[in-house]
Amino acid sequence: MEPRREFELPPDDQAFLNEYGLPWEAILDGSPWVLIHEFPTHGGYVQSHVTAAIRIESGYPPAPLDMVYFHPAIRRKDGRRIGATQSTQAIDGKSFQRWSRHRTAKHPWQPSTDNLGTHILLVEEWLAREFES
Repeated sequence: MEPRREFELPPDDQAFLNEYGLPWEAILDGSPWVLIHEFPTHGGYVQSHVTAAIRIESGYPPAPLDMVYFHPAIRRKDGRRIGATQSTQAIDGKSFQRWSRHRTAKHPWQPSTDNLGTHILLVEEWLAREFES
C-alpha cells in the first residue's frame, strides 16, 4: 500500500523522515498529522513498536510542535502508571494515546533550529526518560 501524502511537509522534514527509515504518512484528519509507523519504544514497554502521530500545528514551522500520540496505547512492563497519558485522540479511525509532554522555558522551541526531526528526537527522549528515577 502506497503511503499517503495528503499535504506537503517542508523539504527538511521530508528528508529527515526518509533518512529516519521508518514508514511514514502525511494525512489530513481534522488537522494535518504525520504518522510514523513501526516507531520503536524503549525496552521497558509492553509494546516494542507503535505508530507515533504528531500534529502539524497551524503556522508551523515558526509555530512549535507539541506532544505525541501513540497507537496502540503504550504500557510499562512493570505495570507502573505513565503520567499525563490518560487522554486519547481519534486519528485515522483509531484511538491514539496522548502523551502530554511539552518544551520548557529552559528549552523552548527555536524556529531557526527546531523542526519535525528535532521533535521526533525529543519524543525518543521522552520515552527513555520515563524510566529515569
